[in-house]
Amino acid sequence: MRAIVTRVSSASVTIEGKTAGAIEKGFLVLLGVGPEDTEKEADRLVDKITHLRVFTDENDKMNLALEQVGGQLLVVSQFTLYADLKSRRPGFSHAAPPSLAKPLYEYFLAACERAGFKPEHGEFGADMQVASVNDGPVTLIFDTDTL
Repeated sequence: MRAIVTRVSSASVTIEGKTAGAIEKGFLVLLGVGPEDTEKEADRLVDKITHLRVFTDENDKMNLALEQVGGQLLVVSQFTLYADLKSRRPGFSHAAPPSLAKPLYEYFLAACERAGFKPEHGEFGADMQVASVNDGPVTLIFDTDTL
C-alpha cells in the first residue's frame, strides 16, 4: 500500500457537487492499493499514520500524534499512486484491480475506526474533487514495501 499523508488545517472531498467528507485539523490520506497488498499491510499503515508525531507541541516541535491534538482523518482512494511513469502517458497496470483494491480500502477505513478514528472518506472509484489547506506544509509518503 502507498499513502500520501498531508497534515491539514482542513480538507474535503466532493462528489457530483456534494460534500462526501470533510475534516478540520488532521490528516488527508491519499491511499493506493497494490496487487500484493493484504490486510496486514493495511493494519501496519493505519498504525503508522495514527501514531505519527508531526503536530507541534508547546515548544513548537513536531512531537504530538493525531489523538493528542484531537485530529481527524479524511481518506481518499488513489490508484494513481501506483502509476508507471516511464512514458509520458502514465500506465496503471501496477495498481491492484478494483476487486482487490475496494475491499482493502474499506478494510483500511474500518481499521482506522478500530484505532479510534472514524474517518471521513470519498467513494471508491468515483470522480472526486479534493480540497485541502496544507498545514506546515507537512506531507509524507508511505510505502508498506519499505516500512
